[in-house]
Parts: sequence; structure tokens; C-alpha cells
Amino acid sequence: MCRGLDSLPITCLERAKELKALFGSLLQKSDHSITGHSKKPDKLRLNVDEPLKWKESFEKLLSSQNGLCLFRAFLVSEFSEENIAFYLACEDYRTTKTSKLAAKAKKIYDEFICSDAPREVNLDHVTKAAMKENVEQPSQSCFDLAQDKIYTLMEKDCYPRFLKSTTYLELSRKAKSG
Repeated sequence: MCRGLDSLPITCLERAKELKALFGSLLQKSDHSITGHSKKPDKLRLNVDEPLKWKESFEKLLSSQNGLCLFRAFLVSEFSEENIAFYLACEDYRTTKTSKLAAKAKKIYDEFICSDAPREVNLDHVTKAAMKENVEQPSQSCFDLAQDKIYTLMEKDCYPRFLKSTTYLELSRKAKSG
């Protein structure tokens, strides 16, 4: 699954290739949904109209497991996968037990926000300073400001490019003709 903090981009890349192949085979199917198997025991279910829904809003793209995986694979290809990784880490953080907030907040801050972070996201100085303060007394909402900024960045910048990408255009063309 592509949602976890510790998920590897390669998992989504493999899934993206599998999704593209499965959507491509829709043209030969009369049924409007198709089931394939991934290397994991769970079944992959696709609806022919799914790619068309992703164009309706960024939120719809992110709420679709398949859409999220393809978007993440797209970001990997653009060398900006840290944005979605940070966003998903913040989503996961919100559900963290109070006793583990401090450790998890530090991990997120060290991985994505501090100036020498290995997967540093693009945040302004004021937001970074606020996050540094918030991590000192962590709450479930301590990353909300930074997460909102990264969400907006992806929505306004990465999402439109994703919708113009060869992979998305090919999938939506096949969905329309399917």
C-alpha cells in the first residue's frame, strides 16, 4: 500500500506500471471494472471511470488509492516525491497516540523540515520556525500549517502537471473510449 510513512516509492512505481497495464487492457474488456493481482495478496480493483474522476479535484485524486499511487510515481519521476511523503506523514501523525507524538514529531521534523533534512520540503522561513516551535510541544495539529502549504503547492503546481502527463492523458483517453 502506498499510504504508510515507511512505504517505498518503488512500490508505487511498480503499482503505477501495473495500473497502466490494467487500464490499457480495459479496451479489450466489455466489463467496466477489472481485477488484477499484485505481488501482495490483496486484489487490485479498478473502475474504468476512475482516472476521469481524478481530474475533478486534487482531493479526489488523493482519496483514490490508485490515483495516489500514480500521482506519487509521477512525483518520483519529477524528483519531488518528498511533498506527498510529507503530506502522508502528517496525515498519519494526526492519528498518533499522545504518548508517541514527541518521537514522531521529531522524526517528521528531522526528515522533512529542518535545513539539513534528507527529504526537505519547500517551506518558507517563517513556517519552518513555527514548526520548530510546535515540535517542542507537539500536538496532533502541530504540522497543520506546513501540511496545508505543501498541499497547496502540490494542488497548484504538481497536480496540473500530473493531469498533463503522458501517463494520465493516456489513461483518461482509454477511460473515455472504454
